[in-house]
Amino acid sequence: MIQLENILTDRGSKYAVSGGSVTTREDAAAFVKMLKRNKKYSKATHNTWAVILPDGTPVKNDDGEAGAGIVILRMLEREEILGEVVVVTRWFGGVKLGGDRFRRVQDCVRMYLDARGG
Repeated sequence: MIQLENILTDRGSKYAVSGGSVTTREDAAAFVKMLKRNKKYSKATHNTWAVILPDGTPVKNDDGEAGAGIVILRMLEREEILGEVVVVTRWFGGVKLGGDRFRRVQDCVRMYLDARGG
């Protein structure tokens, strides 16, 4: 598991990114559940995630951050990463970010990919 906390702030919103190996949709859900055992993550506004399962099936969950899961999914597709869930966590800071929220999700995923050597 890779977990990068407090990697980005934008107008009060704080971000973290986490990820690890999974083989099924249930594994991905269990990964997020495990992450949310940490009170800090369970209190986050959004834990958006995506994975491309080893059989090529894409799975995503926006967790209320409409459109963010597809951003993660597209980045995983471009990098051809299978069987690795990536979770972008956001703690809302009181100011809506509009379209910039997608850029922040991309920034987080890029930091994750850099940390894993991809």
